[in-house]
Amino acid sequence: MKTIRLISRLDIKAPFLVKGVQFEGLRKLGDPNEYALKYYKNGIDEIFYIDIVASLYNRNTLTDIISKTTKEVFVPITVGGGLRNLFDIEKALRAGADKVSLNTAAIKDPNIINEASKRFGSSCIVLSIEAKKNKQNYWEAYYDNGREHSGLNVIDWVKEAENRGAREILVTSVDRDGTRKGFDIELVEKVSSSITVPLVVSGGLGKLDDITQLKMIDNISGIAIGSSLHYDDLSVKKIREHCKHEDIPIRQF
Repeated sequence: MKTIRLISRLDIKAPFLVKGVQFEGLRKLGDPNEYALKYYKNGIDEIFYIDIVASLYNRNTLTDIISKTTKEVFVPITVGGGLRNLFDIEKALRAGADKVSLNTAAIKDPNIINEASKRFGSSCIVLSIEAKKNKQNYWEAYYDNGREHSGLNVIDWVKEAENRGAREILVTSVDRDGTRKGFDIELVEKVSSSITVPLVVSGGLGKLDDITQLKMIDNISGIAIGSSLHYDDLSVKKIREHCKHEDIPIRQF
């Protein structure tokens, strides 16, 4: 198992941090910068900001938030939501993001993965996948914060994205998101076995034993955590202590 990065996932509906269940019923939680600073001080490895309505309204509102965060938070930051073209990606990176996460734009035009990888370096290009199991019993990639069908099979899509230059995959189970009922292990295993690049998993973490279930899965390099941190069900400290106890490799703090 690779060294696991603990990543706080901050869903933004400007100017607030919000959280829902299965991407619905969004609840305002507060100032995202305050949460980011709290998690940084508590030992989080990375921050992942995503503007969850940016693609819907053809905008990106995270530049100011990123700029403010990077004045006090000194861990890598990934930004997603509303990045429609190379100009938007460059703007996010100039604002202080270390990596960008593409979903809607990549589904609509997969060539943006190739172009962004060549221009900015593949190491900063993350493909974000919102996966939901459909009636045909396969995981379909959704976009616009889980609102729109793409028709793409998640497994086929991750393989294509890797071939195009994405050097990290973030897969979120829409079915498990915000439920705190545990990761979709079957989904994680199938994605992991289909790629060679690092995999970050998101959606469903509710208890420490959920992390232990990931222990034997290859390629996992990060866990993106939302509700469990935001609602204080778990803390960064408790997660770190659990990982050490279970011999799950994590970064030193």
